[in-house]
Amino acid sequence: MDAFGRFWSWADKPLESGLTIPAEFHRVVMELSPMDRRNRARVNAAAARLQGPSDESGTPSDTGQ
Repeated sequence: MDAFGRFWSWADKPLESGLTIPAEFHRVVMELSPMDRRNRARVNAAAARLQGPSDESGTPSDTGQ
């Protein structure tokens, strides 16, 4: 799953879900305008700017679930 899919899976999750995303990932996406948050390329580019561990899609890994 790319960063866009990961962010929107988290954002649209049910309230009782334990799904989490790293704070830095949330921060870089939320710095985008609301319109840009709906743009797959812009969200993926913002996530790619993060430093640190990442999975094969370039999305920062979380340590939770």
